[in-house]
Amino acid sequence: MTAGTVPGSRLNRRSFLASVGLAGAGSALAGCSTGGPSAPVEQGGEIAAAVLPKYVPVDYAKPDVPSQNGSPPGYTKMPAELVRSVPEPPGTGITINAMTPLWGTIPPSSGNQYFEAVNAILGSKINFQISDGNTYGDKLAAVLASPKDVPDWVQVPSWNQPPRFGTEIVENVFTDLTPYLAGEAVTKYPNLANVPTDAWKTCVWNGKLYGVPFPGTPIGNANFYRDDLLEKLGITPDVKTVQDLYDLMVEINNPGGNQWATEDPWNIATMAYSVVSKWQLGDNGLVHRVETEEYRAALEWVAGVFKAGLVHPDAVAGKDDESKSRFQAGKALIMFDGFGGWHEALRDNLAGNPSYSQRPFDLISADESTKPLYWKGAGASMHSFIKKSDDPAKVEEILKLANVLAAPFGTTEFHLINYGVEGVHYTKGDQGLPEPTSLAAKELQPTYVFLADPPVAEFHMQYPGFVEEYCTWQHRAGELAAEPLFYGMNIAEPSQYASIGQPFEDLESDIARGRKPLSALDDAIKTWKAAGGDQLRSFYQEILDKQ
Repeated sequence: MTAGTVPGSRLNRRSFLASVGLAGAGSALAGCSTGGPSAPVEQGGEIAAAVLPKYVPVDYAKPDVPSQNGSPPGYTKMPAELVRSVPEPPGTGITINAMTPLWGTIPPSSGNQYFEAVNAILGSKINFQISDGNTYGDKLAAVLASPKDVPDWVQVPSWNQPPRFGTEIVENVFTDLTPYLAGEAVTKYPNLANVPTDAWKTCVWNGKLYGVPFPGTPIGNANFYRDDLLEKLGITPDVKTVQDLYDLMVEINNPGGNQWATEDPWNIATMAYSVVSKWQLGDNGLVHRVETEEYRAALEWVAGVFKAGLVHPDAVAGKDDESKSRFQAGKALIMFDGFGGWHEALRDNLAGNPSYSQRPFDLISADESTKPLYWKGAGASMHSFIKKSDDPAKVEEILKLANVLAAPFGTTEFHLINYGVEGVHYTKGDQGLPEPTSLAAKELQPTYVFLADPPVAEFHMQYPGFVEEYCTWQHRAGELAAEPLFYGMNIAEPSQYASIGQPFEDLESDIARGRKPLSALDDAIKTWKAAGGDQLRSFYQEILDKQ
């Protein structure tokens, strides 16, 4: 249920969570598959294979569309029978206090039949301390500042990691899981062993394994278009390059009819021009994102799109939180989004508009001579941690509970965690698909999934053809995906460089909207270098030299 975003994209956290189906989510939580912001990385050399859990894949249900190139497996029908992956509740009846965020309505803890049912298959009680996801970072920082107040099990999104998390907090507050999970040790927990290695890499700090990942997908985003509305215009898009896309935008732009070509195209451009998140290796060493020709070209292209009047006026004004609404209303016909937003749009629109449809463009390249390239997102951008303890039995019990929560599609545990109790939180509809009851919206919110979750699977089978289209798109795109430098590592940058890149976000907006010329980028790079950019380059070069 996790996500990965285009490295360096300007998705805010609310938008990111909406894209993976976690903003205001109710029942049917699973299969939300877009990934997320790249996790921050560790000071040191290459991640040692010895600290990573052995990958032992399991299939409890044979996928109808098998995984290729790292794509999620796809399921077009519910399994005839569910498998209980952990036959007996592993818990000893203790209570585990857990702190998690929620971007939605906090469910009642007393009398909650969903909590009671999941705790029953665990054999121990998870006592949730749920906080508003929008202010979770503040709450987390306060709790982590006082180790004695830290709950037994804590979710820490990468974007909420407080200062000195990697250098001081993680080692002093949380349990080193290396002895419990590294190598063959993880095979005691088969569902955790089923989590891909890329996700576990993001759990390593200072050469030790600390977290349990919330797995994502290598490619979590795409550039979508309203194919239903283009069909009404008699247009079947054939877009392979940014010039093709620009020409299409010009053709479909109709301000007089209250219909613009696109939402803010910046993320579209960074994806098409394969702009790296931070660093790439040039002929003379490391080159920062803002120094690359790809970054400059993306800025220039975006400025042209804005200048031509192809962007919806509200997007020009920076009202990005309303972009989905405008796109779904047909006021803008092209939009960058996470894959979780695709099935959510179908959910929200098909009842009132049965012909509603949107599709992703295949990966777009800068020009006809350039092969498309997608920089893979981090294997996970959210992690749960176990409080440091001198009681190995308690740590092992929490890992046993995590093993239950990480049960994949096709298991009774997965079905319960994601749909609740039959007859209470859902009833079976057509094709045996769970249909949520009114109680599900109250009791069944994303909670357990933030502690442990299985690898992403795609099974929104209620939308005919969706699973096949999503998975085959991922197959094609996966062939064009590559790992950026420092992929999967956790690097704690020196604090004095924390804000030197911030001015570029404002500059991107200013150049795109014509408030500053493209030449302003040169001055900004000079300022960045003087503020410590070259020292930061040396810092990363030392890490690269250790690999």
